[in-house]
Amino acid sequence: MWTHRAWQGRFLPHPLPAHERLRSYASWCNAVEGNTTFYATPAGETVASWARQTAPDFRFVVKLPKVITHERRLTDVDEPLRAFLTAIEPLGPRAHALWIQLPGSFAPADVPALAHFLRRLPDTHRYAVEVRHPDFFTDPAATRLLERALAGAEWTPFDTTAFFRAAPSSDAEREAWTKKPRLPPRSRALTDRPIVRYLGRDDTARTVEGWRPWVEVVAGWLREGRTPTMFIHTPDNADAPALARRFHDEVRTQLPGLAALPEPVPAEPLTLF
Repeated sequence: MWTHRAWQGRFLPHPLPAHERLRSYASWCNAVEGNTTFYATPAGETVASWARQTAPDFRFVVKLPKVITHERRLTDVDEPLRAFLTAIEPLGPRAHALWIQLPGSFAPADVPALAHFLRRLPDTHRYAVEVRHPDFFTDPAATRLLERALAGAEWTPFDTTAFFRAAPSSDAEREAWTKKPRLPPRSRALTDRPIVRYLGRDDTARTVEGWRPWVEVVAGWLREGRTPTMFIHTPDNADAPALARRFHDEVRTQLPGLAALPEPVPAEPLTLF
C-alpha cells in the first residue's frame, strides 16, 4: 500500500526508490495492511527490507496467501503455511497480527475447518479473522459459533456502512460498489488487540461523518487497556494517510493523554527559496 501512486509527491517524496517508500510511509502512520502477501508469499529479503525501514513497534497486519484461505479453504495447507511463516520471520515484533481473510462463501458450516486450522497455528503470533458471510452478522447462533471457534483470535470487522449509505459518484466508488461486502457493523472486541477496517467515501466529509461511532469505540477500547488498530480506507485511497492521522487526532480529543503521531517526513525537500 505504501507504493500508492497518488501519494507520491504528496505524502511521499518523489522520486523515491521503492526500498525507501515504506520508511517514508511509516512517518505518517504506525501500521499497515499487508495486502500484497495475499497474492504471493514474499521473498525473505523483501520482508527483511520492510523490517529495516520500520521501527520495532511499527505494526504489520499481514494477510495470509489466498492459496491458504481461498483456494484450499484452510485444509491441506501445511506447506504454504510453513513457507509463509518462514518468510515473515524478519518482521519480528512488527508482525502485529496475521490476517486470515476468508471468502464470502465461507459459511457457518465451515467453522469447524477454521477451528481446526487455528488450533494448529503456532502461538508465536497473534491472529485476526475476517469473515464476509452475512449469517455470521445476522444469525446469533452463527455469531456464537464463530466466537467460540476463534478462541483467542480476533474477529476483524470491515465496516462498509458509510460507503453504502449513498449511490456511488466516482469511478473508484462505482468499482468498489461491485466488490466490497455489504455487511452489518460490528464493534465487539474479543481480545486486547482489536483491529478494524473502515471504508468511507471519496468525499472527506462523508468519510469523517461515517467514522464518528468508531472514535467513541476506539477511545473506549483504549480506556479499557486494549491496543486497537484502525485502518482508514476510501475507494481511491488518495488521502488515506492524512485521514488516518485525522482519525487519530479525533480519538485524542476523547483521550488527551494519548500521544500524538510523529511529524511526517516532508514530501518535498525544504529549501531557503
